[in-house]
Amino acid sequence: MSERASGRMGVLARQAGGAAGEAVLAAVVAGVVAAVGLEAFATVHWPAFNSSNVTRALTTVGQVAALAVLVVAVVLLRLHRWLRLAKVLSWAGLSAFVTVTLGMPLAATKLYLFGMSVDQEFRTQYLTRLTDSAALHDMNYIDLPPYYPAGWFWFGGRFAALTGMAGWEAFKPYAIIGLAVAAVVALVLWSNLIRADWAVAVAAATTAVTLAYGSPEAYSAVLVLLLGPLLLLAWGALYRPGETGNATDDGNATDTGAATRTAGGWGAVIGAGLLLGLFATFYTLYFLVAVFAVCLMALVAFGLTARAHRTWRSLWPILLRLIGIGAISGVLALIVWLPYFLKALRGTTASSGTALHYLPESGSRLPLPMFDFDLLGVFCLAGTVWLLLRAASSRRAQALGVGVLAIYLWSLLSMSATAAGTTLLSFRLESPLLALLSAAGVFAFAEGARAIYQALNEPGRFRIAAAAVAVAGAIGFSQGIPTVLAAEITTAYTDTDGTGFRADKRPPSAVSNYREVDATLLEQTGRPRDASVVLTADTSFLAIYPYYGFQALTSHYANPLADFAARTAEIQRWSTLKTPQELTDALNHCRWRAPDAFLFRRSGDDYTLRLSQDVYPNDPNVKRFTVSFPKALFDDAHYRITNIGPFTLVVRV
Repeated sequence: MSERASGRMGVLARQAGGAAGEAVLAAVVAGVVAAVGLEAFATVHWPAFNSSNVTRALTTVGQVAALAVLVVAVVLLRLHRWLRLAKVLSWAGLSAFVTVTLGMPLAATKLYLFGMSVDQEFRTQYLTRLTDSAALHDMNYIDLPPYYPAGWFWFGGRFAALTGMAGWEAFKPYAIIGLAVAAVVALVLWSNLIRADWAVAVAAATTAVTLAYGSPEAYSAVLVLLLGPLLLLAWGALYRPGETGNATDDGNATDTGAATRTAGGWGAVIGAGLLLGLFATFYTLYFLVAVFAVCLMALVAFGLTARAHRTWRSLWPILLRLIGIGAISGVLALIVWLPYFLKALRGTTASSGTALHYLPESGSRLPLPMFDFDLLGVFCLAGTVWLLLRAASSRRAQALGVGVLAIYLWSLLSMSATAAGTTLLSFRLESPLLALLSAAGVFAFAEGARAIYQALNEPGRFRIAAAAVAVAGAIGFSQGIPTVLAAEITTAYTDTDGTGFRADKRPPSAVSNYREVDATLLEQTGRPRDASVVLTADTSFLAIYPYYGFQALTSHYANPLADFAARTAEIQRWSTLKTPQELTDALNHCRWRAPDAFLFRRSGDDYTLRLSQDVYPNDPNVKRFTVSFPKALFDDAHYRITNIGPFTLVVRV
């Protein structure tokens, strides 16, 4: 190894070790702050958020206090005083902001945003499954590997197991602590890529926007927080017109800048690869969009470099680094994807997977938040203008701009794909778009304020005025986050939790009978929960207790290997059988692991199940229908029948 290469490796190792150590320390601080905050909130009996303004008022107070800590951190960083204290304050302030913004409105309920309704039901079921066992497994079907990436849910399962909580109960604290940790890790990354004081502002802005528009889907929100640093790292790795003096436009010491002038850009390659790998293990859509953005970056980088040097040889260094990013992320992706790929290669994949069959109204148009007449719209407009004005001179603007362009191109591709009978789920990209434009908005405000300050001959109080405007804007947006999340917070109070309790103190739903259903199942089957398959349309039961289901809630969240449509057809066929013996024979010869128990609703002389069918391109994309089983079909010694509230539990003997 040459002396130059050896030197680069040494620098790279020191940089990577330092950044990783700082990220770990920041994560610990964030985890402690969030855990202590949530525990403190839980010690008081608060009124329900949807019936009182008390918790809303205290949320605002907490947000202002957290923002004040961040302001102190920024001042210390700008003055270059007590830098270590400033870092810790920035970590504590940002994690406290996340904790109070989500934890205080949810303080009187055990459920997270959206409770256990709609999409949150299957997410809770996944967390419950991986709480029951650390082995990667499909959330619903007993004999299949997972289709949806298990990363976030696996860590959640370990959190639940460590704290002794059930999966459904661990969801809220884990989601909030996870977002707090992700926010400060993103801050550490920003701090290694741009000026430290600007990094705090950018991290705070993207965190606030993500909490408002991405936090209900907690496992994707953590990726939104990391998207900006990923793009800057990838751009620093792929576009390197010179090895010195080209990394930044304002003297920042970054891995895409001064650091990689000696490391050859490979620090950025490793960082981008690791972040992309994290995306792959958490959320497939965001991983694919991020890969699309990075590939677009490589194409733009090649075009710019080839134009400057007028040679095709500039392609090879870019291609080599792109391959390096792909190799690192690919290895990490296999951690969660390999079991599914191996199973699918055996030719058992069904054609009934409909995960992409959803086109709400927001997915049929391009998102243009910069033209909304509110505080966030003005901020996004400023960011958009900054991206365009600085595209030729700022590497930050170039990286974020390519990311924004990638989202718009993906949205157009998604809308075009509707002609082929599918989509690319572009409606899910609102949160990352807002985060990128908000990051750009911070740069626009900072650079714009500096330009005005200089144009006005540097008046003494201008900086104080600019800071006051920034803080007032931050408070104004932050205190409105609970209003943006009002529906999600209300559902967390109106849904019945796993203990059979509604946090708004109103009568619980049929979920309150689940505990007795579970006890009866355990007694009558004599098997642990994860050794039984239950056929039920009340799939929230499977979100609370780790039984396997014979059929998923909808085809859109069903494993393609399960053949959702064929299972539905088989259930319908069972309902048409005439005698208990015919049903018993059908169950004994089922091509899949047959149900060990049925959890029905009663309707006259029938037991009923509410099943679903994909009806895309309609919106809503799910059609519900009822399948009725005659009670006489189970009038046999092979079946043990127990009525529990509105349910009838039928256990195969």
